[in-house]
Amino acid sequence: MRGIIATGTHLPHRRLDRAAVAAFFGKGGGTGTRTVASYDEDTTTMGAEAARAAVASTPDVDVAALWFATASPAYLEKTNASAIHATLRLDASVPAFDFGGAHRSGTGAMRTALVAGPTTLVVASDARDGLATSADESHGGDGAAALLIGDDTAGPVIAEFIGGASVTDEFLERWRIPGGERSRTWEERFGEVAYAPLMSQAWTAALADAGLAIEDIDGLVVAGTHRRAVIRNLRSLGIDPDRIGDDLSSTVGNTGAAHPLLVLAAAVESAVPDQTIAVMALADGVDVLLFRTTEAIASYTPARSVASQLASGAPVEYATFLSWRGMVAVEPPNRPLPNRPSAAAAHRRDDWKFGFVGSRDRGSGMVHLPPARVSEKGGAVDDMDDMPMADARGTVASFTVDRLVYSPSPPVVFAVVDFDGGGRVPLEVTDVDADEVEVGMRVEPTFRRLFTADEIHNYFWKVRPLRGADR
Repeated sequence: MRGIIATGTHLPHRRLDRAAVAAFFGKGGGTGTRTVASYDEDTTTMGAEAARAAVASTPDVDVAALWFATASPAYLEKTNASAIHATLRLDASVPAFDFGGAHRSGTGAMRTALVAGPTTLVVASDARDGLATSADESHGGDGAAALLIGDDTAGPVIAEFIGGASVTDEFLERWRIPGGERSRTWEERFGEVAYAPLMSQAWTAALADAGLAIEDIDGLVVAGTHRRAVIRNLRSLGIDPDRIGDDLSSTVGNTGAAHPLLVLAAAVESAVPDQTIAVMALADGVDVLLFRTTEAIASYTPARSVASQLASGAPVEYATFLSWRGMVAVEPPNRPLPNRPSAAAAHRRDDWKFGFVGSRDRGSGMVHLPPARVSEKGGAVDDMDDMPMADARGTVASFTVDRLVYSPSPPVVFAVVDFDGGGRVPLEVTDVDADEVEVGMRVEPTFRRLFTADEIHNYFWKVRPLRGADR
């Protein structure tokens, strides 16, 4: 049996009310909300958070390969998957590869891992943009999803892959050239007409491949950036409308390359045993993948479910959204821009920078953050064990609100954090308004981008508040 062993998702904390667009410009927008990546998030950091959640859901399963897909990579000519690999502290022998460029890359990576190979962590992430008042701006979304895929010899399979089909056609419906700032689309009716026969062909072939009738499908989720093609052609498939699942369009928006994995993860997380779930993705053709949940789903608990993240978001002002996206330029604090980080220095401290690994003195038990060779208690030298802290939780001991330091989105909140089990370190607090922070607030680490200088992204760890049941 081969299929999904674990799911992991990341939805940014901030949400834009689409009605704010029309209130600002007098047109555009719509109803519902979309997720908005913060100024310190990109596709790599979001992918890392989703990957961490998937691994945390099944800590006893070894990852043998890592594949990362995005249409909005933080780097070109450099493997973005390697940063995610480092946050997970995977062994150097575990390969990490990018599946990049097209929206279809997320589905392609997932399908390839489902067919054969080792236990593979497939991660997809995207940040969707568009011109102000455009449909892409309002109906896009930011987020990431990860699926740990393998055989039941590696761990309990919660959703078995039972069949699928792919149909490919060459037509110009959505595109963006290298260096282009936004996607472009052809006239809507063209895409609607072009996708219609492909959807029918892929759907029929997938059912035949799995040996199923349409009545056997308990739920279908559809992902596609061409909403008109999705909505108008769905009825031709003949499936009961009550069995069409939530595509998250009204709460998250379409997350591009990540969306097929995201809606599938949401469907699996809310399923019961022996349900048949289909996911259909429209992008330069149509892919249909069919899964059947197993008894293992009854005892499976995701580290951070889609439902819990949807319930814990907070609004962002439209003007702030435009600033974060670089659509408007605002006056920054009157301080020098940061210098570019040193590649050599970063490489020497990879475990600390990407893995958030401190050290614990074997004699006194004191935790040192950052890691140290000499213990502060007793002065022992090189008598330390690694102390991974990425999954630790802590408490704000003190904090300051800095309105002068450079930041793309001032003010900056710095806090001294005491971690459970030992360790104290000053860190920036993210996903929070300055007036929310208080002494005693419970927090957890999150992988973020500190700044970009000379086209080098400086990644490190911040903390975010624990909310809801996580506290």
